[in-house]
Amino acid sequence: MRDELMLAPPFDSLWAGQDAFVAVDRLEGPIFRELDGRRTFRTEVAGRGYFVKIHHGVGWGEIVKNLVSLRLPVLGAGNEWRAIRRLEALGVDTMRAVAYGRRGVNPAREHSFIVTEELAPTISLEDFCRDWPTQPSAPALKRALIRRVAEMAGRMHRGGVNHRDFYICHFLLHLDPAPRADALKLSLIDLHRAQIRSTTPRRWRDKDLASLYFSALEIGLTKRDFLRFLRDYFARPLREVLPAERSLIEHLQREGARLQLRYLRKFSGTAL
Repeated sequence: MRDELMLAPPFDSLWAGQDAFVAVDRLEGPIFRELDGRRTFRTEVAGRGYFVKIHHGVGWGEIVKNLVSLRLPVLGAGNEWRAIRRLEALGVDTMRAVAYGRRGVNPAREHSFIVTEELAPTISLEDFCRDWPTQPSAPALKRALIRRVAEMAGRMHRGGVNHRDFYICHFLLHLDPAPRADALKLSLIDLHRAQIRSTTPRRWRDKDLASLYFSALEIGLTKRDFLRFLRDYFARPLREVLPAERSLIEHLQREGARLQLRYLRKFSGTAL
């Protein structure tokens, strides 16, 4: 595979005449996540915030472990770069990449990076909706948010992308200007595990939707809210959706309960 490099302002001028792969390793800032072979941190350039993900290869052990488990390993930043570009083409708001690079022929030692603009001021939907059970949202705003999430999910899946970490915490609500029912913006983030195909297999579509359903179980949504989501996700009348997607609805309910039980076991420290 050929080496790849894309630099947009301000990094095209900042790193002019330099090895971008050396330059990105010199960037510094608060670390948000650090795993074997991957580091994510925030940095500032000319007063603007950016998030940087640098991959130095996962090693053959990790690749083999994923393949034995019938999972495709995430080898580097290229996955997120391709997912961002596909979502942009589909009209799904997401991060804006301003620098990306990949080099190396050994997949276990591939060196890659991606730099995205910080989305600020924003708040995750998880945090924005946290108090809804006791302090309900204005109905019009709640319905508008459900519609926007459903439309984004539908476009993503119909466009051949499945997220694999599809929780409400990965939707960022933009706060400037203040969101209104008739004017709001959501951006989908954390795409490093996304899969991109010509069409999304039903299995992976349903996994995404089950994760989303589970993550919204505790924010005070009603059955009508759930039905609104289905109508807007499929962009079809409910009289068509409900009989056609009966198996999906049953799957979401089963998986939502299973994921909730697993979550409670994990964080309670006791066997339920």
